[in-house]
Amino acid sequence: MKLNWFTRKGIIYLPVSIIGWVIFAMALAYAVFTFIDIDKHSHSVSDTLINFVFNLLLIGLVYTLIAYFTEKKPVPETAKK
Repeated sequence: MKLNWFTRKGIIYLPVSIIGWVIFAMALAYAVFTFIDIDKHSHSVSDTLINFVFNLLLIGLVYTLIAYFTEKKPVPETAKK
């Protein structure tokens, strides 16, 4: 079964299906929720940013792994003939 949820443009994975857009929206919503939650418990701007960067890297890693395994692979030139 081929999963074509994302396509790669440089180093960024862009959603190309409804499921891809849902995963992208969930990752974005979770990042915003995490930022707000960290900001509630922080005492300074630097404290908020230091704690948020690690969480943002983890969210990006999970998104990239999902996108990598479900991306639309380009067809090689030899297979087109």
